[in-house]
Amino acid sequence: MVKSLAAAVILLGAFLDATGAPMNGEGTVTHPPTTSSSPWSPGIVNEGLQPAATTAGNKLVSAAAGAQQLDGKETRRDSEETNGDRDEEEEEEGGEEEDAAAGEGRAVLDCPPLGLESLRVDDSQIQASSYQRTGLGPHRGRLNIQSGIEDGDLYDGAWCAEYKDRNQWLEVDAIHPTLFTGVILQGRNSIWSWDWVQTYKVQLSNDSVSWQTCMNGTEEAIFEGNQGPELPVLALLPVPTVAQFIRINPQTWYLNGSICLRAEILGCRVDSPANSWEGEPGSKDSLDFRYHNYKEMRKLMKSVTEACPDITRIYTIGKSYMGLKLYVMEISDNPGRHELGEPEFRYVAGMHGNEALGRELVLNLMQYLCREYKRGNQRIVRLVTETRIHLLPSMNPDGFEFAYQKGSELAGWADGRYSFDGIDLNHNFPDLNNIMWDAQEKAADPMKVPNHYIPIPEYYTREDALVAPETSAVISWMQDIPFVLSANLHGGELVVTYPYDCTRDWAPQEDTPTADNAFFRWLATVYASTNLVMANPDRRICHYEDFQLHNNIINGGAWHTVPGSMNDFSYLHTNCFEVTVELSCDKFPHASELPVEWENNKESLIVYMEQVHRGIKGVVRDKLTKQGIPDAIIKVEDHHHDIRSAADGDYWRLMNPGEYKVVVWAVGYLPSVRRCHVGMEPHPTICDFSLTKTPIQMLKEIRAKGGKIPQDLQLRLRALRLRKLRASTKAINRRRESQRSLDQRRKARSSERQRL
Repeated sequence: MVKSLAAAVILLGAFLDATGAPMNGEGTVTHPPTTSSSPWSPGIVNEGLQPAATTAGNKLVSAAAGAQQLDGKETRRDSEETNGDRDEEEEEEGGEEEDAAAGEGRAVLDCPPLGLESLRVDDSQIQASSYQRTGLGPHRGRLNIQSGIEDGDLYDGAWCAEYKDRNQWLEVDAIHPTLFTGVILQGRNSIWSWDWVQTYKVQLSNDSVSWQTCMNGTEEAIFEGNQGPELPVLALLPVPTVAQFIRINPQTWYLNGSICLRAEILGCRVDSPANSWEGEPGSKDSLDFRYHNYKEMRKLMKSVTEACPDITRIYTIGKSYMGLKLYVMEISDNPGRHELGEPEFRYVAGMHGNEALGRELVLNLMQYLCREYKRGNQRIVRLVTETRIHLLPSMNPDGFEFAYQKGSELAGWADGRYSFDGIDLNHNFPDLNNIMWDAQEKAADPMKVPNHYIPIPEYYTREDALVAPETSAVISWMQDIPFVLSANLHGGELVVTYPYDCTRDWAPQEDTPTADNAFFRWLATVYASTNLVMANPDRRICHYEDFQLHNNIINGGAWHTVPGSMNDFSYLHTNCFEVTVELSCDKFPHASELPVEWENNKESLIVYMEQVHRGIKGVVRDKLTKQGIPDAIIKVEDHHHDIRSAADGDYWRLMNPGEYKVVVWAVGYLPSVRRCHVGMEPHPTICDFSLTKTPIQMLKEIRAKGGKIPQDLQLRLRALRLRKLRASTKAINRRRESQRSLDQRRKARSSERQRL
């Protein structure tokens, strides 16, 4: 990378020395020196000349030929290692099959995107010759921007020119002199219209007055655009050129449509020594800020365990459809075992493979926790010592590898979202919501319908059930470990959502709160309020919804219904509370933005983990044996959602500050009641319970062992029978009295009718 940047600086410096400045007095653009041979440039069309195909293995050559290429997502720091022999660890783990599944080779881009998609380019920097209406203005001409669902929406899915002629253009001001190298084009995102640009010219200027059209030899270059609305198409300039302004000038478009496009511009700043994306403001943390494919992710995780062997452990929970392992990093002061009273926390990223930022943030988090623990950072030491943390960076590794091969700017909005067999994993969990709601509607007393640990329905376990192996692996993981708190990291928006995700009666949008709505809102607010971008009141909306109106949090069902979500399943089938964090407008931001994204999310990731220590916790024990009681039910009065104790009898109940009446019972035990106070302090209140076995349970156990029944137990059983007899007698007498009163009223009415 350093050599590549140095070469670019020397090349551009020599050019600037020769010309005195990157622009002349007439405002025309200037070109870096090139060789006499014509550089290869995919996407350029001349008469009688077919465009060169762009494949994952092609390298796109610039004027700085021979210098190391800047990857579309990262710098290829170790290409020999990537393409070379497998290391010893991979052979031990069956790496040969896994690496074959993961694949090698990606498209590379000379310069990073300016930031139309990521919103680094401000709306004020984008202008157009004309536009049909505000919702189709130039500020909407951003790669992968999504439209609202209404026709004529204020936030539509492209820039669309008012007129259909070849004088229309979309202009971007790079602010600084920039070496422009390419354009990525996309059609309009809409469920109502089909519009895209098929061919276009590119014009460059340094003053936005005098323009020069890009040339391909002696002819004006015609770049090939789109053949549909969604697939991004890359075209490189024949000669990378220094300028400040760039225009896309459509020449042909879909016959039955309008001139509409979404775009991204590729370019490197050249007005300072730090002219690459690595010189931009980022993070002070020295972490591995780049995208890691499957093989590289595994190596990074191994390096963390080697650096912190006493607090880390890597394990797998299953495999993807293509056989890639689902790796988890455990971070704890006693990795490998559950400690009594210590809560279990998890982060899950990469459920949608193309939403790649969460994957890298989780990998960054591993490195950060390891490093800060070794440095003695007391906040991190306390977190690691008091919490068992589980980090799953890639739930859908097959999808990520597919998106990674294309790179963020060329993967579009959905490539890699689904599992290899085409399943959306966030709709693939058992729909327990409707099972619970249907049972409540049929029940005489809805409050008696189970509201936790709802079993998985039979249809979901059949051989022909459409269940992804990744989903099955995560469900088993949830059942094996008593998780208390979790977050599911997504991308494509800036908002935190909380359960329920599924709406009642299949409404498209409807606020559908849980019994723990207040605490879920607290959890969502904790993350959103500490996220540097979400908390910025001046930020631009991502696509078409302004979540700042809701303080950047929203009930999942109020946004859009998602039956079979992991959040809802986690809440209804286990003890674990889970939210979804939409991390960024750009699902797969460029590697240059990873340091900034880490800073945006670092505090949020840490403070959210600390919330696992809110509420009450304790151990439910047998009063005589002092042994923990598993599966004891912990019920908080006025909270219609119970939890259960873990295998050792310990439990954790997340709650906001307040006074609570807590009832605990278990099969074979008499219930116990306590009042527990939850304070404002960021640590849980200890509420232990000791349960006494019922006389009947004690009798069963004595008889099972063939023992003699103690006299005191006999007396208790006799007293219990007498109480039951009295209770049943009272009930019978009440029924008789009620029947007698009813008969008297009937006789009175009958006598009255006869008298009349």
